[in-house]
Amino acid sequence: MKSKNIPADIKLKSIKEAQNEINDIIKNLEDSDTNLEQSIEKYNRMMHLNDHIRNEFNKKLKEIRNSNFKDKKHFSNKN
Repeated sequence: MKSKNIPADIKLKSIKEAQNEINDIIKNLEDSDTNLEQSIEKYNRMMHLNDHIRNEFNKKLKEIRNSNFKDKKHFSNKN
């Protein structure tokens, strides 16, 4: 799922907040009183949350890679 498909309220969440909401959704889906329509809506929201977490991890990974590359370049210039 592309980040443009992720609802704005989800994009504002931290990774931890998104994880907590996913946990709440899972608990709710395990409740036998949840109807099918609500379950589908909650499942779709959970997928958006998951995509948001993946995007945030990818951003952090790029930051780390760029940082390590710059550090290595800086270190090699000193030698």
